[in-house]
Amino acid sequence: MNVPLRSPHFTAVDLSSSFNADRDSLPDALQPRQAPVWSFGPQSLQGIPFLLGAAQSPNVVLLDQAPVTIELNDAQATYLVFLHAVETRVSVYLPGFADQQADGNELGDHVSDYILEYADGTTAATAIARRFAIQQSRIEWGASPFEAMPARAPAVTITPAEARAMGRLANGVTGTSFERTASGRDQGGEQLWLYALPNPHPHKPIRRLTLAPRQERSVVYGLAHTALPDHPLRPGLRQKLRLELPAGASLNSLGQFEGVAVDLGSVMSASQALDYDPAVWAGRAPNAQPAASPTAVVVEYAAHPAARLFVSTGAGAPICYDLSKQNARSEGIIPIAPARKPVRLRVVERGSPRPVPARLHLHGAAGEYLPPRGHHRLMSGYWFDDNYAEFRNGRNAYSYIPGECVVDLPLGEVFVEATRGYEVLPVRRSLTITPQTDEITLELERALPWRQAGWVTADTHVHFISPQTAWLEGAAEGVNVVNLLASQWGELFTNVGDFDGRTTFGAKDFGGEGEFLVRVGTENRMQVLGHISLLGYDGPMIQPLCSGGPSEAALGDPQEVAMAEWAAQCIAQNGLVVMPHAPNPQCERAADIVLGLVHAIEMMTFNPFDRQIDRYGLADWYRYLNLGYQLPVVGGSDKMSAASLLGGVRTYAHLGEREFTYENWKAAVRAGNTFVTVGPLAQLQVEGQLPGSQVRLPPGGGTLNVTWKVESASLPIEQVEIVVGGQVAEQVTPGAASQPAAGAYTAAGSAQLRLTESTWVALRVRGSYRGQPGDVAAHTSAVQVLVGAQPIFSQPDAASVLEQIEGALRYVDTIAPRPEAGRYGQLRGTLLNAHRQLHQRLHQAGLEHHRGPVHNHFHE
Repeated sequence: MNVPLRSPHFTAVDLSSSFNADRDSLPDALQPRQAPVWSFGPQSLQGIPFLLGAAQSPNVVLLDQAPVTIELNDAQATYLVFLHAVETRVSVYLPGFADQQADGNELGDHVSDYILEYADGTTAATAIARRFAIQQSRIEWGASPFEAMPARAPAVTITPAEARAMGRLANGVTGTSFERTASGRDQGGEQLWLYALPNPHPHKPIRRLTLAPRQERSVVYGLAHTALPDHPLRPGLRQKLRLELPAGASLNSLGQFEGVAVDLGSVMSASQALDYDPAVWAGRAPNAQPAASPTAVVVEYAAHPAARLFVSTGAGAPICYDLSKQNARSEGIIPIAPARKPVRLRVVERGSPRPVPARLHLHGAAGEYLPPRGHHRLMSGYWFDDNYAEFRNGRNAYSYIPGECVVDLPLGEVFVEATRGYEVLPVRRSLTITPQTDEITLELERALPWRQAGWVTADTHVHFISPQTAWLEGAAEGVNVVNLLASQWGELFTNVGDFDGRTTFGAKDFGGEGEFLVRVGTENRMQVLGHISLLGYDGPMIQPLCSGGPSEAALGDPQEVAMAEWAAQCIAQNGLVVMPHAPNPQCERAADIVLGLVHAIEMMTFNPFDRQIDRYGLADWYRYLNLGYQLPVVGGSDKMSAASLLGGVRTYAHLGEREFTYENWKAAVRAGNTFVTVGPLAQLQVEGQLPGSQVRLPPGGGTLNVTWKVESASLPIEQVEIVVGGQVAEQVTPGAASQPAAGAYTAAGSAQLRLTESTWVALRVRGSYRGQPGDVAAHTSAVQVLVGAQPIFSQPDAASVLEQIEGALRYVDTIAPRPEAGRYGQLRGTLLNAHRQLHQRLHQAGLEHHRGPVHNHFHE
């Protein structure tokens, strides 16, 4: 709101008869050299009105030699508020030493006296000391005065990403920062200072004021007085209220209301009010989202007790609400109980007093988010905004805690949710906070003991956060292995300094407990040829991190490497090669799989509550299974913001009797007994063989026995499908007879399959956080079934993969930024080798296919 707000509790004093200097003619030490935010004439500074002097005339009171008297006409006041500054000077700590030219750290000199003369003839003098009641205009950041405050109000901003989302950065709009707020001291340029002189005899009328210079020169720009009993410049504590929007008021594209302000304070935010359904909160729904009120916002502000709230309707004068009134509830605003009771909150697993990391959400009776100390009040889901041990799921915000935290809570009812991965039952309940509440313990129950059965979880794809934050989020989400990937984004490099090709954070060898591990690898990327994740390799970083130009590499970078070369180098350095976020980018991954350089294919989703396992990604994986490439499936979140859930889609790999180490986890993934999930846990056996194995049948085929088990702690299981060669052979709807709409949390079954051709078998589980039919919630890797000597080979899939390799060659030959000749030849030769291998398999199978122009050589 750009309307200047003037509090009616202050009276501006006309100093025109006392002005004795023109601010533009002041000595350099007294003259602000930068254009100030204050101008001439009537002004409102932090809601306080002042009558500043007119331009090109005496417009300030210069206290240099003689005292200056100001008539106050028997004013009644508790405080007199001055807008003033002392001359700027160099700080000298020892003779001959100056920290800065003018840092403002000098203090204590007796600048002047401000003398009140009352109607009864008595007087009261206040000594005005440098850096106490007054300060110079030009200071460094550490030299704030002790009794005065900047004339500029604190700034409230949005983040750059939020500005970009609203289309404002392109319009040159400023007012963005990652901090969201800034002191008036930090608003740039030079300062004038507000000082509230307390009247020691507030019941006496003040006849006049005398300003007497003492040891230094100073300038007074303006004066106001007030009868308020509270100090007029003391910042108020943060408060909240629910505001019913008047007709004509509207929200911006981020669901925030920008047309609200207070005259004696600052509004930090005005966000849509959230209304939670108590029945849903108390139930077992895996995602209890509130409804966003279309007519109300929660306003968070800090203001003087006498402040007024102004609300713009888009036309005419804003509506004014007096926040000091006790009946504000009847005027369209409802006060929200302040969150000022510090409570220690602990999360433990049942049967143990030891705190465990967890993901935590709390909100108050008005739906307001209550973050633990050290976490964001507002949480942005954009890149680099608030990516620090937090998760934003729709309208719910969560904080990751290492087992305990301190959170400031309101008295009354508070609602809490605590989670810890897919084997632990989430806790969602209400609490009553009283003045005696000092500590709360939440107990989580491990319902599915799959870890004890040799299964470990992993996220194969995480970005931007630090290794310690990755460890905390992984432990809180029940993710045993977090693969934090360094990479390049144009000319931005992330997590590069965290890579050493050696350290597994959290491992016993590196001082940890060995249950939750973080290893830094790399995601090497190209815009057209594709992305490849290189996990847990030893030794030097595989470079270049990106190639071929923007947005992955920098503008002007050559296409100097094939992903296959990165993969081969990773394997040589004892790493695990994963093709991330299937199916895209769709280009060179086909060649690398044909060359046998890929250990697994990753299913990715930023947040399973928004989008689950990509069916197109599964279909792309099926193509390679249909060609006999027995690639395990893994899961990775590609976490790059607070809106992404680390481990939201995750890999389960079976270690069996092996000790849990990072090296053994890599071996388990290579062995192929894995499944990917956003909730349900799935196990498959074909003739007693696990995914990653082979079953052989005689020529002509035979019958196979298939057994399976699915369990879920939170997300209901809607359907279980036995998939053969990409097609559903058997399907079961758990609980269909007793509760067909509610789904089930456990299911098991068996089937007999008659197979006559070589193929593969896997288990697919459906269930939805969003209530969407057909959402895939889990998928196991495959068991290969070989009939006689017949290979697994699908002509349509082979032709499609071959065409994809031809596309990679065409790109390298035409529009790729051309490297030097030797590099280009090696790059092209790698792709051509993959093409020849698959081409040969087609001929061995006696199959015809379209032949692309891959053998043409382009010469320049």
